[in-house]
Amino acid sequence: MKSIEKNNNPLNRVVILLGSNIQPAENLRSANELLSTHISIVSSSRVWETTAVGSDGPNFLNQAIKVETHRNADEIKNEIIKGIETELGRVRTEDKNAPRTIDLDIILFNETVLDHALWEKAFVAVPVAELEPEIINPDNQLTLAQIAGKLK
Repeated sequence: MKSIEKNNNPLNRVVILLGSNIQPAENLRSANELLSTHISIVSSSRVWETTAVGSDGPNFLNQAIKVETHRNADEIKNEIIKGIETELGRVRTEDKNAPRTIDLDIILFNETVLDHALWEKAFVAVPVAELEPEIINPDNQLTLAQIAGKLK
């Protein structure tokens, strides 16, 4: 059953990046299903396969999703994301690049960049560019689509 947000706060548009390299197809599917029980998914990127960054682990599957919610970024992280990561068996270790069942990160919140890896890492830029290609990097005035094209 889908939860209904009853709130007078403004509707926020949020892009969340999903990543997994432990049973990745199953975990991305499960994360999408769980997210949809809490917030309205507007659109999704294709799923992209990338090599693990910072470790010798298996390849990752990454996907960006755009959602609309009355919740703020902290509420999304603390009330939704952490619970989903826990439910899907995410274990945090000292090695932040260790293999993981699921990793959910807020990348954009109302077009404000919350994770600057957006401009530097293909595994972030490419899927997010499918959803928000016209976001401008303030440092070089390039669109995200242009940056993603260069990082591919």
